[in-house]
Amino acid sequence: MNTFLPFIPDTVTVHLGAPGAPAENVTVPFEEYIANVASSEIYPTWPESAIRANVYAQISFALNRIYTEYYPSRGYDFDITNDTSIDQSFVNGRDIFENIEQIVGEIFTSYISRQGSVEPLFAQYCDGIEVQCGGLSQWGSVTLAEQGYSPIDILTYYYGNDIEIVRDVPVGSLTPSAPASPLRLGSVGDSVRALQIRLNRISANYPSIPKIAQPDGVFSYDTEEAVKRFQEIFSLTPDGIVGNATWYRTERIYNAVKRLNELTSEGISLSEVTAQYNGSLSEGDSGSDVINVQYLLSYLSAFFNFLPSIAVDGLYGPSTAAAVRAFQEAYALPVTGEVDLPTWDALWRTYLGFVETIPLSYTEGVVVPYPGVPLRFGASSDAVRLLQEYLNYLAQYDPALPSFPVTGYYGSRTQEAVNVFQRTRNLEVTGTVGAATWNAITEEYRDLYLGNQLREGQYPGFDIGGTS
Repeated sequence: MNTFLPFIPDTVTVHLGAPGAPAENVTVPFEEYIANVASSEIYPTWPESAIRANVYAQISFALNRIYTEYYPSRGYDFDITNDTSIDQSFVNGRDIFENIEQIVGEIFTSYISRQGSVEPLFAQYCDGIEVQCGGLSQWGSVTLAEQGYSPIDILTYYYGNDIEIVRDVPVGSLTPSAPASPLRLGSVGDSVRALQIRLNRISANYPSIPKIAQPDGVFSYDTEEAVKRFQEIFSLTPDGIVGNATWYRTERIYNAVKRLNELTSEGISLSEVTAQYNGSLSEGDSGSDVINVQYLLSYLSAFFNFLPSIAVDGLYGPSTAAAVRAFQEAYALPVTGEVDLPTWDALWRTYLGFVETIPLSYTEGVVVPYPGVPLRFGASSDAVRLLQEYLNYLAQYDPALPSFPVTGYYGSRTQEAVNVFQRTRNLEVTGTVGAATWNAITEEYRDLYLGNQLREGQYPGFDIGGTS
């Protein structure tokens, strides 16, 4: 499940046999691999247009296997095989034809893609004489080249008019797409967003997987429920945690329902792989994300002497940076004063260790800290139920706030009440309850509740009986 745009790998690992066969793996430079495949499958005496068209197809086929992690998602430790019934011919150690090597060197950083899609096309091809297929005919490409067809003319003849050649693709090192640490409640980042997008698409084929209303890169309760249901369907431990097994099973099913390893692929749009997280918060930043970090730091400062108390004002100033550095030093993280994903993860898990000991059940007059995970449309949890209790109490004193049944499900009526609260309290109107909104709701609830309690010796300010 790649969360990035395709690139050319500097090396590719080839299994010299069928996927399950006990055979050697060899790792070679990608350019060398393509030159080997081309020298093994086509003739150097063919017209140059035919050679170039075939090389484009061979590059795209290989990159499709690599980009979709076709074999790693099935538990294999290689990128592609040399089994010609399913992959391309690769003869380890063979001689390379000089003119083919030159052409490959010119175009190996290009691939075929459908217009509007980012993934390399699964450019199926066959010899066109002994084997027929729905893609490019290798010998047919020779005939077209002899008729004056250019490489792109040949490719559109076989793959359709909606293809394009993506050129000057950067070269980089292959790394597994699975996150370095498991994704779970509270995790944030582009890997979470990619997971959410894929679960939503899979749910079209498996409707019992609940939709995630906002694929925003924040692993909240709705994402956890979708993950658990996915795990149940595909016989994984339904713990709501996305480790390697769940990550790669999600990728494999997503590739299947999107038909990414077929000519009739739905395609992956640019919006599905566009990065939305710059990876850090630092001095000068402001907004709700800063408030969330400040809230966690401020709460933990009551328990850890090494953490200075800071204002929760949404402005990432020197005091916030100092608190972050103190936290990073205590947890053996790089002391930068910036909140990157590892720092956020450590901060959130430390905070959650405290709040998980607090029962999330409604007790009149008692408020509990922010549960640590944003509450939003589609979520279902005890924290949502508690939020609804607080909002309903506030609605008794604020006619602008609607009241609604307490169900534990964050539906449209809960979202409406949250929007009204945020708008009338000059908070960012998001319909999502993060630390800032939770804190504002609970503070107002506590003030109202305590203000309405009469203690012994307290009077309402008017005669309640007798004579004066």
